[in-house]
Amino acid sequence: MADKQDLLLPIANVGRIMKQILPPGAKVSKEAKETVQECVSEFVKFVTGEASAKCRKEDRQTVTVDDICWALSALGLDDYAGATVRYLHKYREFERERVNQKVQNEVHSTRAKSGASNYKCIQAGKQTETPTPLLLFKVTDQNGSSSLTKLS
Repeated sequence: MADKQDLLLPIANVGRIMKQILPPGAKVSKEAKETVQECVSEFVKFVTGEASAKCRKEDRQTVTVDDICWALSALGLDDYAGATVRYLHKYREFERERVNQKVQNEVHSTRAKSGASNYKCIQAGKQTETPTPLLLFKVTDQNGSSSLTKLS
């Protein structure tokens, strides 16, 4: 059988999370950290066990965030399910914005490195420098999430 400590969340992480909510300079005893560690670990096992059972009934091997939210609701923890869904939406939006920013930075960086920020345009026999148009388009999937993609 695995060591009991291997089945618990890391005590350092539990202590760090506990200290975040406390006023500066507050101390947390080792016993308090261990008690919260055991409670939190049991809570995680309880919820994931319910989600895992749902997946087994549906012949699936992967537990998704939707399964976790369903398990929270099924266990009567609707407030936690709602908060988890709200957090998940904010997190996904943050990640989309981060990826979009990264794409835009890559486009501008590539243009600067390659000198491709301008292209030759011939009008009435004379060449002029014209900025290259930025070709980005928005892709929306079935879930309604969208991302910015550049056209190469």
